[in-house]
Amino acid sequence: MPIQMGVTIYLFYWVGSWLDNKYAIAGEWGMKGLTLLGVVVSLYQFIRQANQINKNE
Repeated sequence: MPIQMGVTIYLFYWVGSWLDNKYAIAGEWGMKGLTLLGVVVSLYQFIRQANQINKNE
């Protein structure tokens, strides 16, 4: 699960950086916002998977 979380956060970071460069967004807000969204999404996935594991036990 930690690798999945890291990959998810990195992909959101990469897309945010790409958007910042493509649209010349000042302050790198695309990177910051999408990285934060990536953290939220990865935590949601982690909690969902942990609940699924606990249901099966």
